[in-house]
Amino acid sequence: MQNWIGIGIWIVMGAVIGLAMKVFIKRPEETPGHTPILMVLGSFAAVIGGMLGVGIFQLYEPLAISPGGMGAAAAFSVLMTFVYRWGIRGMI
Repeated sequence: MQNWIGIGIWIVMGAVIGLAMKVFIKRPEETPGHTPILMVLGSFAAVIGGMLGVGIFQLYEPLAISPGGMGAAAAFSVLMTFVYRWGIRGMI
């Protein structure tokens, strides 16, 4: 049960990070509709990053709420949403 709660926290944390990237990286020429994409991308990246973090940093007791899992989830979510916000510049 504790791992499912941790994965839920990763999903919510990724969505919040996606919204934060929308606020921090302004795109004045942006078309509407990127908010749901950022939230889904941030959540997906947080789950993948959290799994990688648990696998790399928590070998003997793999829990989703561990510091390695949470830190990697946040870092990968920030990285992926930043790349999306920065890289979308040429497509708009």
